[in-house]
Parts: sequence; structure tokens; C-alpha cells
Amino acid sequence: MKIKLGVLTAAVPLALTTLTGCSMNDEESDDVAYVGTSTSHDAADTVEKISSGIYDLIGVKGETSDNRAGVEGCTDKDSDTYFKIVHPWSFYPASPGDLDTAMRHLKERLPEHGWKIVEYGPDTSKNRNIVLIADNDAQKAGVHIAKMPKRERPKLSLTVVSGCYKVPEGQKVDHF
Repeated sequence: MKIKLGVLTAAVPLALTTLTGCSMNDEESDDVAYVGTSTSHDAADTVEKISSGIYDLIGVKGETSDNRAGVEGCTDKDSDTYFKIVHPWSFYPASPGDLDTAMRHLKERLPEHGWKIVEYGPDTSKNRNIVLIADNDAQKAGVHIAKMPKRERPKLSLTVVSGCYKVPEGQKVDHF
């Protein structure tokens, strides 16, 4: 599965809208990895647990934003039946000097936990933030991480995105 997340700038809130992958199931279109059947709330819990696992890999003291996961539609799919989960959050190290350490830990540790780094380097924003994009085939998820050292409060901006889910038969997607 190859997940491509749009180039994001520091001036624009992180909103990932594309998750692409190879065909894994008849339920899947050519551009969206099919995860399986789930309710929106159960899928959101799963993605938040993935985010928690990434947080554990950061390995420096700090605090996180308290953002909840949300539901987005899958490209070219019925939005009442198919959805993906997007969980944007931020990590603020206790010391601005720990930002580099946090990003280095993620670059080193994500591959040890099933993540494949598909992109790493500066983005196209004025600040040239370092971006790390990784896929996890087993979890059918992707993550976009931007190191933003020039912010008033330096941070890592993270967005975890699932593949495309289908709600159980007879149910509709609960959008939140």
C-alpha cells in the first residue's frame, strides 16, 4: 500500500484528503486502500490508538493537543457507506531543543514498528519545515509529520489517516 499525502504548508491547517493504495479488495477503488467494515466510532478509536503508538515513539517529554479523530469521505465512494478517519494532532516538546530529537526518534523508530518512510525532507513552505511521510501496511494507515521549529511554540504537527472503511450492512456513516 502506498499512501500519498498532499504537500501541506505551515499556513494551512493540516487536512489530508488523499490516501492511495494498491488494489487489496473488490470493495476498493483504484485510489483508496480498503480497510474493512467498521462503524465510524470504532474506526476512530483504532486510528487514535495508532496515533498513541506514534506518540510513544517520540521519546521526549512534552504535551499534545487534545484533538479527536474525524470522518472524511472516500474519493469516488458513497459518503453514507464509505469513510476514512483523519486524526490531526500536535506535539509540543517541553524544551524547544528537543524538537530535533523527537523527529530523529520518529525517523529511526517508525520503521522498527512496521512503518515505511516514503518521503523525508523539507517541504515547499517559506520555513522549509522537515516533513516525514510514512505508511503502515499492517495497520492500513499513513502518517504525515511536519517539524515546525519556527513557530512561536515549536511543534511536530502530525496527521494519521486510515484507509477506506465500509459501514456494516444497513448502517450509515456517522460524520463527526
